[in-house]
Formats: sequence, C-alpha cells, structure tokens
Amino acid sequence: MPADDNSAVVIKKYANRRLYDTSASRYVTLDHLRELVKANRDFQVIDAKTGEDLTRSVLAQIIFEEESKGANLLPVEFLRQLISFYGDSMQAFVPDYLRMSMETLCRQQDELRKQMTSAMGGAGAMPMLEEHAKRNMALFEQAMKMFTPFPAESGTGEETPAGSDDRGEVESLRAELEAMRAKIDKLAGDR
Repeated sequence: MPADDNSAVVIKKYANRRLYDTSASRYVTLDHLRELVKANRDFQVIDAKTGEDLTRSVLAQIIFEEESKGANLLPVEFLRQLISFYGDSMQAFVPDYLRMSMETLCRQQDELRKQMTSAMGGAGAMPMLEEHAKRNMALFEQAMKMFTPFPAESGTGEETPAGSDDRGEVESLRAELEAMRAKIDKLAGDR
C-alpha cells in the first residue's frame, strides 16, 4: 500500500547492500532514491538488522555517484574547505549556514532561471544577470565573514582583512564570471 505524501518513506538497507522500499514493497536502487529527492519525497534509510539511521551516508553516496558521473556540482575548493571544518571550532555552525545558503538558493532558483533564459535570448538581460550575481556574491561574502569575524594581525601592527588569501579566489570567480559572460554573448550572437 503506497505511503501518503506526508509520511517519510522507510527504506531498509540489508547487509548485501540492497535497498528495500517498504512503501512500495520492492527492492530499489540509489537512482530511485535520487528521484524521491527530486520529487521532494522524504525518506529514511535504516539498517535492516540494527535499525541504525543510514540516511546521511546514503545521501552522501548518491552525491558521490553523481559527482563521479561528471556532474561536478561541488567544486574541489568547496570540498577542501568543508573538510577543513571537521573538528574545527566552527563545525557546529557549518550545517546551519549551509542549510540557510541552500534555502536562499532555492528561493532564488526561479528568478535565476528566468534571468538565464532571458540572458540566452539576448545581451539586454546581462545587466540583470550581473546584478543578481553581485547580490549573491555580497551575500556569500557577508556570510563568510561570520566564520572569520576577527581580522588577523600582521607583524607590522596593521590589520590584514580576514580571508585576504581569498583574494585569489575572488579573482578566480570573477574570471569564471567573465568566461560565462563570453559564452552567453557567443550563444546570443549565434542566434
């Protein structure tokens, strides 16, 4: 009997790594779980023998498989920074920050899609896209300052802005933005 849309689907994971969807009474694959996520269906993966919640590790496995297929949604530098937070005093703040960032991205998703569609249709939409990118970068920089609120001091008595090593990253992001602009301009010119 299918589960109602408001209840979490229970997926049992067996020792042989097989996944069993209790709501559909059938074995499923990670692709099925990925589709549940895309359909905004809540599910919980539990170890069939111990009852341990395995949801987090299975979700991470889905991400790993998508990345290995070439999706490359998570930049290497982001992964390195994320790993560096494990065991750090800021570790407790990272999940809430990431959750907040993803919620903001989801809220802006429709607006961004509309802007990208407009940008592909002509160069007149570029200022709108640039403004959106600048707003997002400002929000991101402001949020990152929460993690490094105190500037480091140099030996000269002058203060060095927190994240001064990040200037190269900002320049890299600007270069990527310029490359994206060039691609969009080329696509608009090909029409």
